[in-house]
Amino acid sequence: MPPRRVLLATGLAFALGALPARAARQLRIGYQKSGSLALARRQGGVEAALRPAGATVAWTEFPAGPPIMEALSAGAIDIGYAGDAPPIFAQASGAELLYAAATPGGSNAAILLPPGSTLQALGGLKGRRVAFARGSSAHNLVVAALETVGLAPSDVQPVHLAPSDAAAAFRSGAVDAWAIWDPYCAVAEAQPGVRVLARSADIAPENTFLLVSRAAARADPELVGLAMRALGESGAWAEAHRDELAQLLSETTGVPLDAMRRAVARAHYGFAPMDAGIVAQQQAIADRFARLRLIPARITVADALWHPAS
Repeated sequence: MPPRRVLLATGLAFALGALPARAARQLRIGYQKSGSLALARRQGGVEAALRPAGATVAWTEFPAGPPIMEALSAGAIDIGYAGDAPPIFAQASGAELLYAAATPGGSNAAILLPPGSTLQALGGLKGRRVAFARGSSAHNLVVAALETVGLAPSDVQPVHLAPSDAAAAFRSGAVDAWAIWDPYCAVAEAQPGVRVLARSADIAPENTFLLVSRAAARADPELVGLAMRALGESGAWAEAHRDELAQLLSETTGVPLDAMRRAVARAHYGFAPMDAGIVAQQQAIADRFARLRLIPARITVADALWHPAS
């Protein structure tokens, strides 16, 4: 098998080829299908914040957190948003990224069972095919869930798939379980016969993070600060306007409104500073990954914190 760095470089090549060329004084932001950054793009608040400084914004959609971290590491974007596991894997591989803020305590992911499954408990996953995106927050959910019943990652057959491919495998019965986040989770839950085996809220409540490349933080801290404030305002608006948010995200993503309402109702959108408690939670996940040798060595999350200019 080719080295992981070769696989990551190969997998990133197509995505980077589709990214726009950088304009003068521009911030490039990577976002996912729904959530705070998808809303911010729709609202235009970041553009408004950067316009007086003569700067523009370029947005690029990604299917999951790991490719966003790859793009940050490669210098293809400046700001990204991801769950708990992607920045840990990225930091462990030497990526030059910084945690800027967190959305604490998400509960919008689950391990799902397809129609006809006879599994009743997490212990039943032993030897089964479990789909999830490698290095994603769903990866952490699977690892943490298995740990609660005394199982190791090696006790299941991991099927590493991006969300769209995993959805197809799940529908066809090619996998026995699927660990996934919203809105994909909310869409799948609406299918007849689909059951929830475990929810992240009960296993591993997830923090999500705004991250910035060290290069961008160093080269133009003013723009990064302006963007972070605008993204914070967008997140605060989302917390207070959930019905309107569900409508906007449904229109933007094409996800059915009922599924988006379900996803929005159980999500958090506001951003909080990277305080000691959040750093400790993230460090505990990193330590678990190191102990299980999912990353090559222990990392120190506190070494990768953004300290904005006062």
